Amino acid sequence: MRLERLNYNKIKIFLTLDDLFDRGLTKEDIWKDSLKWHQLFHDMLEEASEQFKVDIHGSVAVEIFSMQAQGMVMIVTVEESEEDIFNDQFIDMQVTLEGNVEILFEIADFEDVIGLAKRLGATGFSGGTIYYMNNAYYFLIDNVCEDIQTTITAIMAEYGNPSFISVHILEEYGKTIVKDKAVNEMMTYFQ
Repeated sequence: MRLERLNYNKIKIFLTLDDLFDRGLTKEDIWKDSLKWHQLFHDMLEEASEQFKVDIHGSVAVEIFSMQAQGMVMIVTVEESEEDIFNDQFIDMQVTLEGNVEILFEIADFEDVIGLAKRLGATGFSGGTIYYMNNAYYFLIDNVCEDIQTTITAIMAEYGNPSFISVHILEEYGKTIVKDKAVNEMMTYFQ
């Protein structure tokens, strides 16, 4: 589990499938109102509170983004209304589940980036963005329809590893190799 502070009242929590498995949960358990899920959520809030020195109580809005083959990202927003703050530190949780819009893989070798682009091109996919940072390539696919999401993720897993690095960090500190039409461009130059 990794935590990232987005602003004064927003925290991003990354949970891999292994994190869930280690705690005896699956992605499907999120849909259920289970004691295990509530305990995990409570533990995550405690860890975030300690790490970022934030007093988390009152209403908390939670957005959960499920990521194929990677796990999930949770955005926790602490509401700051005086009406919502209770002395017993009760947490009112509103959960919104949304599908993944980004698939990001880290790839060590440029030859693998080329191979991946060719495999994705064979499926009819032509988009994607390639970044370079810290001696690794990052292949981002966003806004992919759910019908081919599993196929694309499976192909990408053959060439690299899922990455939880923020796209904003890649844009800020990395170098953009090809923007938006990565598969198409790679197929053009590396037949």
